[in-house]
Amino acid sequence: METLINGNELLNAGYQRGGILGFALKIANSKFTSQPKEDVIALFKKVKDYPESFLDDEVLQPLASAMIEEANAPVEETIPLKEEGSPYIIYGEGQIEQGAKNQMDIAMKLPVTVAGALMPDAHQGYGLPIGGVLATKNAIIPYGVGVDIGCRMALSVYDIPEEHFLLNEAKYKRELIAHTKFGAGHGNHGRYKADHNVLDSNDFNLTPFIKKLHDKAWSQLGTSGGGNHFVEFGIIEFPERDEVLNIDKGRYVALLTHSGSRGFGATVAGHYTQLAKQLCKLPKEAANLAYLDLDSQEGQEYWIAMNLAGDYASACHQVIHDKLKAALGAQVLAKVENHHNFAWKEMLNGEEVIVHRKGATPAAKGVMGIIPGSMTAPGFLVRGKGEANAINSASHGAGRQMSRTQAIKSITKDDMRQVLKDHGVSLIGAGRDEAPMAYKDINAVMASQTDLVDVVAKFTPKLVRMADDGSRED
Repeated sequence: METLINGNELLNAGYQRGGILGFALKIANSKFTSQPKEDVIALFKKVKDYPESFLDDEVLQPLASAMIEEANAPVEETIPLKEEGSPYIIYGEGQIEQGAKNQMDIAMKLPVTVAGALMPDAHQGYGLPIGGVLATKNAIIPYGVGVDIGCRMALSVYDIPEEHFLLNEAKYKRELIAHTKFGAGHGNHGRYKADHNVLDSNDFNLTPFIKKLHDKAWSQLGTSGGGNHFVEFGIIEFPERDEVLNIDKGRYVALLTHSGSRGFGATVAGHYTQLAKQLCKLPKEAANLAYLDLDSQEGQEYWIAMNLAGDYASACHQVIHDKLKAALGAQVLAKVENHHNFAWKEMLNGEEVIVHRKGATPAAKGVMGIIPGSMTAPGFLVRGKGEANAINSASHGAGRQMSRTQAIKSITKDDMRQVLKDHGVSLIGAGRDEAPMAYKDINAVMASQTDLVDVVAKFTPKLVRMADDGSRED
């Protein structure tokens, strides 16, 4: 009669669940079935306790060797976090969800963290919260930059008075539809094809991985992504003459765009995030904050690729602005552009640091930026004050107060139509996940950062185009 051993009996003998247990059972129940069960269990307990004694046993040697190899396998060590996180300042704390604060608390415990700040539009993201600013020492965090590398705002103020838009809105709508393209996919075809010298950059030859993305970058040049990306005409009001921009007091037609580096940037972000996670083992709660040392080959590759993605995002905006300027026959009085998913080398308290702004606007003293509201709420042209506690940063918008799922569930199409009508806004595309009600009150956000920026002018959206319902970046 055969004697079979079960897993529980070997577990009671001191084995652990896993591959070794399965291997032991396989040998026991194929080679020792004619032996009394208690003798077999005792033998296998001895193998577990003294595997080196069985390295010359013709039957048990493979099991003994596997045990020794497992015991001597290097332990994959994680990089420990600091016990106490560095302090950081929160602007507009009452408007910020706890999840974003929890993510920032973890980021402040990274061994490379020097300083941090949370902007008033902050909400929970992956790794670093959206609206999080983090300064590190010689380290770059791909998820501290974000998936849409170099995502930015661009504003063209035209020499066109408000009245012209009001009398010719149909023309503006035709041109907006004709010269913009939105959403996930392969981008431009036929007459939409564009060109820009960014595509000639030698950085596309950095690695075979980056080189393979050149065609995708070319095909999507001058297009806009899904989600909250937009191209819109509106009226910008300067309450007084701005000497720096050389613009008189008044109300002008303006073009405002929000988009990033499209599929090229998203693919770069995904590749180097996975690489960072392989090279930088952090505790589970901090895994999405894996970083690359800027002195390493991988860190240098990502830094160059990130900057290339930023240049590409800027080129996409330039193509759109150039096309619409030509279509309108307009002169541009001023052009302002800033990005908000990026990392910069900056000086902070006398040392060079890497400043990650994931959904935050650069706001060093005198630096211009654009902080949008929503499709019905105003946006603001601002000038930075250079507040050191905020690491020379400000919010990048109003910030979401509803998740996309929550917005779709709670906001009806009639609700959305009514709020657009109330504000005199015409909308092309977009879904309820981008409804104005899904966003925080931009005026409350701006009130929380008066120490960070001065408002130069207010932009009121009038004609907005976004990706069709359900579109997402590829």
